[in-house]
Formats: sequence, C-alpha cells, structure tokens
Amino acid sequence: MSLHPIIDKAEVSVDFPDKAYIGNFSRHSQFDAYADADSVAIRLVRPGEDRREAVVHLHYGLLADTLGELARSLAAREPLDDQHRNELNQAVRQLAVSLEPRPAS
Repeated sequence: MSLHPIIDKAEVSVDFPDKAYIGNFSRHSQFDAYADADSVAIRLVRPGEDRREAVVHLHYGLLADTLGELARSLAAREPLDDQHRNELNQAVRQLAVSLEPRPAS
C-alpha cells in the first residue's frame, strides 16, 4: 500500500448515542485504496501532531449498492462542474476497464 496526496478533501464522522467523532482530511493528508478477494478499503491519513487515520472496508455487494445509489443521486441533481465531472468520468472508466474479464494466465 502506498499513500497518495489528497488533492481535495474528505470528512469522516462516526456518531454514537453519547458522542460523535469527526475527522477532516485535506491537502496535507494522504490516502490509499485497495481491493482484496472480498472487499475494498479506503484509508485516510492525516500525519503530524494531530495524527488521524480512518479506514473503511466495503464488501463488493455493498460497494455495488453504494455506487448505484450515488449514480441515482447524481442523476437527480444539477450537473457537476466540469472539473469534478471529468475526474469522476476518468475514474469510473478505469474501474470499468479493471472489471472486464481477463484471459486466464
């Protein structure tokens, strides 16, 4: 796993009945994303004195459901700006290519 710079930002919140945890990850933070046999994971890391780390694991079925919901949500709202739309388009195309069947090795 190699860390990559975050060029935008992310916020993670976890709410419990008696407390909430919120972490912000921005330009001075890093991320990695990886897949294994059962799931994908996204790791966000904010280094330094106020170090924070958040990891989310999603099994493929939940990831597929989540991507479908995101598609429906994006279709129902105003179009994204050109930069974000192009970034997402490029990433989705890379994902689609990676899911194509490959010859057995």
